[in-house]
Amino acid sequence: MAAVSTEVEIINSFPADKLFKVVSNLHKLAPKAAPEIYKSMTIIEGDGGVGTIQSHVYADGLPYTTSKQRIDVVDVNNFCLEFTVFEGDILSDYLDSISHRVKISPTADGGAVYKHTTTFNCKGEKKPTEEVLNQTNEGYKKVFKATEAYIQANAEATGSLFS
Repeated sequence: MAAVSTEVEIINSFPADKLFKVVSNLHKLAPKAAPEIYKSMTIIEGDGGVGTIQSHVYADGLPYTTSKQRIDVVDVNNFCLEFTVFEGDILSDYLDSISHRVKISPTADGGAVYKHTTTFNCKGEKKPTEEVLNQTNEGYKKVFKATEAYIQANAEATGSLFS
């Protein structure tokens, strides 16, 4: 079984604790902020903590339509979140699962760095192409920036995330 990882880092002006709250609530924000990527993100089991199962339905025109993911780690003190995509056509025919690790680190200026590591766990020796890895990272950047813009444009509606 082969595994291939890719990583993206994004600098943000939100403080680390607030950015972690945003990432932890992405299921509420991403479909509103990036409807061209997500039709819906729904918790189907759990309370948002470890063991929670989410169902994602992707927008028309993408090469996949659905996925299910399980939250594996929520470390509020270290601003770390890990989850695994374990089902759906997003896995294609050659992936067993996709593991994600998100780590938020404070910066000296009061902002934060969002670091997202994705590991594609392959069924056999077939691996994702460099194009797939690049598209993955670009997709994370797009959703991140869209969510950031959505929060800034809808401060009243999203303010409860930070209280």
